[in-house]
Amino acid sequence: MPNTTVAIVFHSGYGHTRRQAEAVRCGVEQVAEARALLLSVDEAPARWAELAAADAIIFGTPTYMAGPSAAFKAFQEATSHAVMAQGLAWKDKIAAGFTNSGARSGDKLATLIQLALFAAQHGMHWVNLDLPPANNSTRGSEEELNRLGFWLGAGAQSNTDQGPELAPPESDLATARHLGRRVAEATRQFVRGRATVGV
Repeated sequence: MPNTTVAIVFHSGYGHTRRQAEAVRCGVEQVAEARALLLSVDEAPARWAELAAADAIIFGTPTYMAGPSAAFKAFQEATSHAVMAQGLAWKDKIAAGFTNSGARSGDKLATLIQLALFAAQHGMHWVNLDLPPANNSTRGSEEELNRLGFWLGAGAQSNTDQGPELAPPESDLATARHLGRRVAEATRQFVRGRATVGV
């Protein structure tokens, strides 16, 4: 039976970030003993207890106007009452993040920083992407993982004239799967270590 639960909480305006979230889930499920819990920000308020029971939470949002979407911000603000004030603490959980936008940069780093700060406000431990930047030389290609060159989390780019059945491209989805797997592995280590020391 899986003994590590990694929740993925996301908002997707047009379906592109949902595809990224589903790729993160696939990455989590590649790790033995790990279970993924995929929730939209609309579902999360009815499932605070499940998020409190999870060992890790990966946050995902499109980048709109240099930050998280309004729907994701509403979820963030709701945690102030539902999580902090009601004792459903996320302290010492593992956290990570991903984002998507139409532009290659699109100020996605600003969104990832905001997600990391949000996790820090809850006392969570942030896991980075751990991939070198790619597609940054004449030998590079669009098919490489982390083709957009982010360190803090997974970034994806979706052409604004393509639907979610075509965008983001496979390399960005593979990057998202890498993030999910990395977080699940780090969480498994953390859970086992905590059990060993009896915390």
